[in-house]
Amino acid sequence: MGGALVRGWLDAGTFAPSELMVRDPTPSPESLAAGHINPPDNMLAQARTVVISVKPQMWKVAATETEPLLSMDAVIVSIAAGVSLQVLEDAFAPRKVARVMPTTAVAIGKGVASIFSTDSVARAAAHALFDPVAATVDLTHEELMDAATAVSGSAPAYLYAFIEALEAAGAKAGLEVHDAQKLARQTIISAAALMGQSGDDPAELRRQVTSPGGTTEAALKVLMGEGGFPSLLEEAVEAAVSRAKELG
Repeated sequence: MGGALVRGWLDAGTFAPSELMVRDPTPSPESLAAGHINPPDNMLAQARTVVISVKPQMWKVAATETEPLLSMDAVIVSIAAGVSLQVLEDAFAPRKVARVMPTTAVAIGKGVASIFSTDSVARAAAHALFDPVAATVDLTHEELMDAATAVSGSAPAYLYAFIEALEAAGAKAGLEVHDAQKLARQTIISAAALMGQSGDDPAELRRQVTSPGGTTEAALKVLMGEGGFPSLLEEAVEAAVSRAKELG
């Protein structure tokens, strides 16, 4: 995610490479585009906004290593899933803190990011980072961050899993594997683009392509029926929310 953010910021012109410092034991090609890779410890005191972009299991290690090196007026923006604002504020006190849950499409300036903070300065800092590369949503209660993680932060993986399954189903139905892949991937891409351009509700778009008694309706009776998308995704979101709480 850190590399995706660096790529998105640089492509959008949000920051010059010289304005970015990245600490990463194995920096990605995107991170290497930053002006300062693994800078000496004394440089970190220059950072005005610090993004904690680590796996939730690693945030304590990152906090312990970096907190003593940061300026007291630095703003902390965490994208570690499940780690609460209070825990972060305790770890980085007295600094201001915001939590953000973005998607990896920030790399191409088309991400989504949920933001929560009780401090207006920290919230503004988070918006300054993510507004140029994502559609942002301010959450009114921190409890909603786990739901936002399940619905948005984790959802790209749900879509990729759906496409994998659709490709496999197409191949099983007799299509050549490469044809099934091309058809499934490009159809999803074009359908998402149409939804974004039209602004119509997904339910309305679904109705527009579903002829009564036709093939699409037959398939939807399976997908929307008992054990289908409505109940399956509800269970998936509940599982993701539960895991986020455990990680916190």
